[in-house]
Amino acid sequence: MNIIIIEDEKPAARRLSRMLKELNIEVHTMLHSVSESISWFHKNEHPDLIFLDIQLSDGLSFEIFDTITVKSAIIFTTAYDEYALKAFKLNSIDYLLKPIDDEELETAINKYKQQLPSAPQLQVDFEDIKKLLINPIDRTYKKRFTARVGQHLKIFSVEDIECFYSENKGTYLHTNENRNYLIDTTLESLEEELNPQQFYRVSRKFYVNINAIKDIISYTNSRLQIKLHHFSEQEIIVSRERVKDFKDWLE
Repeated sequence: MNIIIIEDEKPAARRLSRMLKELNIEVHTMLHSVSESISWFHKNEHPDLIFLDIQLSDGLSFEIFDTITVKSAIIFTTAYDEYALKAFKLNSIDYLLKPIDDEELETAINKYKQQLPSAPQLQVDFEDIKKLLINPIDRTYKKRFTARVGQHLKIFSVEDIECFYSENKGTYLHTNENRNYLIDTTLESLEEELNPQQFYRVSRKFYVNINAIKDIISYTNSRLQIKLHHFSEQEIIVSRERVKDFKDWLE
């Protein structure tokens, strides 16, 4: 099965690729923009299946098909809300809502396989889909977080937050003023709330702000240790499995 991923956020594309690999499906091509995708389609045989993000760095992914005739089945990966999902349902196109769930991914793949080889080529009317994208969610991220301090709520700009971390089943933020505050969320929820260009989840316990990194040190077992400007309560270790993605994120 020939599969490609079109996704502008490289960490998200790599994560999806790893999830597919766990299903014994290899992804050999990942594209990250409308222009890159158009160029690739002109030069290569069309894949069997495309995992397609809607909003790419240089426009809507639908723009790819303004110049390219679709010859592949499509599974959308999207952060759009329920209004947009009507478009996929009406056009019989499968979709996965971000953050992608392992079981939902496997179900989508099985659904695609069950359609083969007798399933007709999908006839996609992208103009109709565009019309149904009512109030789409822009790629915006939280700019502020709040924490309860006594009877008061304290507001923190993301620029003033060095890291988020979990401890004793709680989630905390650490500020540039070297203070910790308990917040009412989970690290998993932060995945959709933090700008991936600014924050990276280096381990199960930590999200770090790229602007807060003071030093990066080689650590045992091919891992990395991160030193922040102020946070020193715990060691921040980049797990071996995340080192490559972390280095890519830094670039």
